[in-house]
Amino acid sequence: MESKKHNNTATMKDVASAAGVSTATVSRTLMNPEKVSLQTRQKVEQAVMDVGYYPHNLARSYKRNESKTILVLVPNIRDPFFSDVVCGIEEIAAQEGYFVLIGDCKHQEKQENAFINLIITKQIDGMVLLGSNIPFDISTEEQKNLPPIVMANEFAPELKLPTVHIDNLTAAFNATHYLQKQGHKLIACIAGPDHMPLSQYRLEGYKKAMLRTGEKLRENYIIRGDFTHEGGAEAVKTLMSLPEPPTAIFCHSDIMAIGAMWQAKKMGLKLPDDLSFVGFDNLEQAKYTLPALTTINQPRAEIGHHAMQLLLEQIHGHNVNPGSRLLDSDLIIRESTKAPKS
Repeated sequence: MESKKHNNTATMKDVASAAGVSTATVSRTLMNPEKVSLQTRQKVEQAVMDVGYYPHNLARSYKRNESKTILVLVPNIRDPFFSDVVCGIEEIAAQEGYFVLIGDCKHQEKQENAFINLIITKQIDGMVLLGSNIPFDISTEEQKNLPPIVMANEFAPELKLPTVHIDNLTAAFNATHYLQKQGHKLIACIAGPDHMPLSQYRLEGYKKAMLRTGEKLRENYIIRGDFTHEGGAEAVKTLMSLPEPPTAIFCHSDIMAIGAMWQAKKMGLKLPDDLSFVGFDNLEQAKYTLPALTTINQPRAEIGHHAMQLLLEQIHGHNVNPGSRLLDSDLIIRESTKAPKS
């Protein structure tokens, strides 16, 4: 049978008639091909080509040179914080008929060419960065040739991108100040990596809270971690070996706090009697630690929702101003903190 020219007037009923199947089978073949037999799939696919049928979204995408696909670049896909943000992105993307690709920047040196290829071949309509950098070398001028980009979670003003995040400095100040209100003066900080802007803001918030008491900042109370359980555990070993160990620790992530608490209990400390902890993120695991972890709540799904909505605005041709869209955060008080021993 000679193929007809593709046109947008062909319907699913035309495909069903040409293939000799029901419209329900056509729909199932196009949406869930794994649920039909190979023979049926081949018949339907041939009929689609013969009658020139394009589903509405596909036809619209073809005309506008859209892929209906976006790329989300994640600093470390193993970090559970990012899964909730990605879920928020996925929810909005699915509503609008977009597919989401995930790129793990933990191994960006291996992925750089793949990311660039996706852009050059127009296989993606936009990108959401969950970290603070574009994972390939490109000048500021060349950024203008990239598809629309939104940054979420981090904030890097030099990139001049629309950004969705919380006020990390104020949140860290509030977490530290809460420990101070409980009577703690010897408060340590397990910070994130120095190259990450959010770590810099959280450390600044901790420092501002400590300095407001008029006391000198103890630099040996600040230990750099890497947002892993192991990083938190190693930091506690160092802190508790000091001549005057802390009575409370503010951690830049729940993951590090969980690792730190595990290590503290392994060392024979009773929590929170001997050592209080405050985390950051309010991951699901935080309420199941013993004791349950007091932590800063980040609206992770909302961050994803807002980031995807901003990206869609740009994809659809609307002007979106660069700069911050701040979401609220709050302190979730649980059982991991109490007043220090007198």
